[in-house]
Amino acid sequence: MPFPAPRTATAYAAIAALTALLAGCAATPTPTATEEAATEITVTHAQGDTVVPVNPTRVLTFDIASLTTLDALDVDVLGLPKANLPGELAKFASDDYLNIGTLFEPDYEAVNAAAPDLIIVAGRSAAVYPELSKIAPTIDLSNEAVDFTASVIAGTESLGEIFEKQTEVATLVDTLNESITEVTELAADAGDALIVMTNAGEMTAFGAGSRFGYLHDTLGIVPAVADVEAATHGEAISFEFLLETDPEWMFVVDRDSATASGTGNAAEVLDNELVAQTAAAQNDHIVYLNPVSWYIVNGGLVNLQAMTDEVAAALTA
Repeated sequence: MPFPAPRTATAYAAIAALTALLAGCAATPTPTATEEAATEITVTHAQGDTVVPVNPTRVLTFDIASLTTLDALDVDVLGLPKANLPGELAKFASDDYLNIGTLFEPDYEAVNAAAPDLIIVAGRSAAVYPELSKIAPTIDLSNEAVDFTASVIAGTESLGEIFEKQTEVATLVDTLNESITEVTELAADAGDALIVMTNAGEMTAFGAGSRFGYLHDTLGIVPAVADVEAATHGEAISFEFLLETDPEWMFVVDRDSATASGTGNAAEVLDNELVAQTAAAQNDHIVYLNPVSWYIVNGGLVNLQAMTDEVAAALTA
């Protein structure tokens, strides 16, 4: 008489599968405290190392470049210096943001009252780092003139780590590097250039290694003068100097427009018969740069992209 088919094979298979599942669970280690998401990181910056919280929510910035970067990364700030904000940054003058002094002199009472968990300084505000660091974790994201682009990228990467925006920052860096490559290729055949800043009717020149040296040092445009004094506000020049130098391009920063002060604008200053004889003027190669990007912000990865795009547009016009 035939025996019924044994059912033990099915049972054994089920038991084996369950055993394997349990073994797999047992093999998965339980997360330890050291493997949990960090709540603090150490940031290396221009004035040392500072332990800061990850994703701080009460952020004060005395650095406009960092402000533009954080805004692009959808990170909100609590307060900033609101005096004389240019039109492109006008939204930050609203009552949604605390006023914490000026770019050079903090309102320490306001800073204390804000109870910040991160303060950012750079450039104009770097000197007050010691005092601000006594109030809350403070980082100095000042840029280095001799290695400007690398320092801007490093500062932005620090912000990416603090606010867990590493992926977004990496994308911005890749895009900027691609744009820089495109401009350097254009610069190879563009000819030489002089960077000129106008201020209250006066003119100064800038060259490689200066606050506007990005044009030469990174974008590869040949400087028309090799030994321009790298002073904060440039080396004073005359109309005769412009004619003698005869640059093929002039890139002009209008400080009066940037600061809403002074007696005239750059176009009026350069409306001169000597300037008209230069190759730059005759070939319509006088480029009036965005003064907010170049003079006020003068840093920040997003702003650097805008500066690069502006030069690219001029060279391809």
